[in-house]
Amino acid sequence: MSTIKEITSEDDWRSHVAALPSSTLLIISFHAPWAAPCAQMSTVLKTLAAEYPANGETSWVSINAEELSDISETYDVTAVPYLVLQRNDQVLEAVSGSSAMKVRTAIETHAKNNNNSTNANGTASAGSATATTNGIAASSTTGAGSVEKPGAAAEIETEPDPAKAKEALFKRLGELVKAARVMLFIKGTPSAPQCGFSRQLVALLRERSVRYGFFNILADDDVRQGLKEFADWPTYPQLWMDGELVGGLDIIKEELENNPDFFKAYSAAEEGVAAA
Repeated sequence: MSTIKEITSEDDWRSHVAALPSSTLLIISFHAPWAAPCAQMSTVLKTLAAEYPANGETSWVSINAEELSDISETYDVTAVPYLVLQRNDQVLEAVSGSSAMKVRTAIETHAKNNNNSTNANGTASAGSATATTNGIAASSTTGAGSVEKPGAAAEIETEPDPAKAKEALFKRLGELVKAARVMLFIKGTPSAPQCGFSRQLVALLRERSVRYGFFNILADDDVRQGLKEFADWPTYPQLWMDGELVGGLDIIKEELENNPDFFKAYSAAEEGVAAA
């Protein structure tokens, strides 16, 4: 029965990866303590891990995406929960979100592929078709980086119902804006903002020790375009608090001018006092 190892440092991560055989399927779960879906995904992964023997065919690790941000950026993690499947230092697939079905299917597919290639050739194969870009999963939000099946007949795709697609997107957006008490939708990441407004808003939050989650809208055009309509707010960055839109940089500056303690209830210091 396999178990999930919590990676606590970059040295811990490097040593763990270096010790793996090239045939091992490495399942990497990125999480954040403030994101409720991550707790659900943790339960799903523990259940799945228990179904696989601890014989070196799979290795399961969990990484705090915020504390080990350098590792997160290596895999282009822009939202949590986020799962990466890797073998022999090559990313095979990435799944973003809390869909237990997608996660199970991805793990079973690649674990099975390893068994098949081992049985057929006597040696494990890292796989010939992967949806990656420079070793990083090409899709950061939908888990679309699935392994192609050579020779398989192309499936006939039907046009999705626009109304249903919009309903599904708005449901997803409704969950995203509540992923943390304070959610920041920006161009880029807090460590590498891609516009001056995003950079200034990140600085304001950090100066006040605000605990917040973030979403990189440049990584998902559906979210980037859909949130404008969902929020009835046409620009970025957008700051949401307790599931309600506050506004962009100019609005936040106005709020702070009127009330210097605007973020007090959301600061890490305030949470520490409450906990004590």
